[in-house]
Order: sequence, then C-alpha cells, then structure tokens
Amino acid sequence: MRENHIRDIGYLPEERGLYKTMKVGEQALYLAQLKGLSKTEAKARLKYWFDRLDIGDWWNKKIQELSKGMAQKIQFVVTVLHEPKLLIFDEPFSGFDPINADIIKDEILHLRDQGATIIFSTHRMESVEELCDDIALIHKSNKILEGKLVDVKRQFKSNTFEVGIRSNNQPELKQELAQKFDVSDAYFKTLENELKLNIKLQDSQKSNDLLGFLASKGEVSHFVELIPSVNDIFIQTVKNN
Repeated sequence: MRENHIRDIGYLPEERGLYKTMKVGEQALYLAQLKGLSKTEAKARLKYWFDRLDIGDWWNKKIQELSKGMAQKIQFVVTVLHEPKLLIFDEPFSGFDPINADIIKDEILHLRDQGATIIFSTHRMESVEELCDDIALIHKSNKILEGKLVDVKRQFKSNTFEVGIRSNNQPELKQELAQKFDVSDAYFKTLENELKLNIKLQDSQKSNDLLGFLASKGEVSHFVELIPSVNDIFIQTVKNN
C-alpha cells in the first residue's frame, strides 16, 4: 500500500479519536489537511457537511463539551470529508439516539449509492439487515458464515408461515390443519381473538395451497412467511458450530 492509497480510505473507529481540548472546527480542519485537502477546500467541504447535519453552531465548541453522539457526528464528518473510495465503519451508530442513527444511516446509504465501498463492523444485527448487501459472521475470531445477505437468508428459511385466521370453531380448524400440515402455536400480537399458528410446508406443498385452504375455512387476517433475521441466523450458526 502506498501513501496515495491511504488517502482513498476513511476509517471511523468505535473509540473516539478526537482531541478533547481542541475546538471542533480547528480539529476538523487539521484532520482534513492530513488527508490531503487544502485549507480552502477543507473549509468548503466542512461547511457543506456541517450545514447538511445541522451542526454549524458546534464550530467553536471544544470536543469535551460535546455528548458522545455529538462527538460521533464530528468523527463521521472527518471520516468522509475527503471522499474516500473505501470507508470502514466500526460501530458507527454508537452513542446516537434513534433520530440521529437514522440520519447517519441515510448518509451511509447515500455514500454507497455514490460509489463508495463500505466495510461495516457491528454487533447490531438490525443494522446489518438495513445496510449490508454481503455479510460475514465472525465468532471467536473465526469466520463461520459469509455470502450475499439475500442468499444467506434464503439458505436458512424453513418454508414456515405465520398465520392468523378468524373461525367460529378454532379447535376443530386447528385439528384439521394439523392433519394436512406441520402446525405449531404462534404468539404474535393482534387486536382480535383469532387462531394463531406457525405452519411449516413440505417441499411438495405450496403457499397458495395453504392460503386457499385457510380462506375456505374462515377469514384470513394474517399471512406472513417467516424469514430468519440475521440475529437468528448468527445464533443458529454458532450453536451448530
């Protein structure tokens, strides 16, 4: 790796890497110039990002005056300021409330859409679901699973459907369903008193056949295929290993 390659990389560490006694603007300018930007260009880009994230009035504050989330916003800005081709984010939402987490998430997606390659390290599996196209799951320093997110989810799905149906005779309907399908109780919340089941289909059985059968027996209020979350996949894979 050469020096010019380093300027194509932006790294946001989990731990803060800011000087606490320096003012925000002074420090941001210093870090931007370390990445090869002129002072004039750095000021222009910082103004753009500070306006975009509505943090312009932080310019003369010292880092030690900022909350954890506020400092994380500054660190995010100086990470992306020089428009690197490769971005590495380690727990980028640490310290953020839900509103600011969504703001940074949208900015990360925008950077991806602009052509940046993003490596994202996190323990928050819901963030993986929202942001990642490809994943690698690591347990005790070993990679235990990798692939495109959609392919991994397809690999782990069990052809199971969560259903809710309103019927005048729920016990009889449940018994009839159990004769045709692999049935277990479900516990999702609804506003009505209805029969709630998880129904697993065999390879020869189709979801339309199940839906048609349910519709012939009552009013179907809920019909969703259960797709495992990344969190569920991680737990299952760790147990299997």
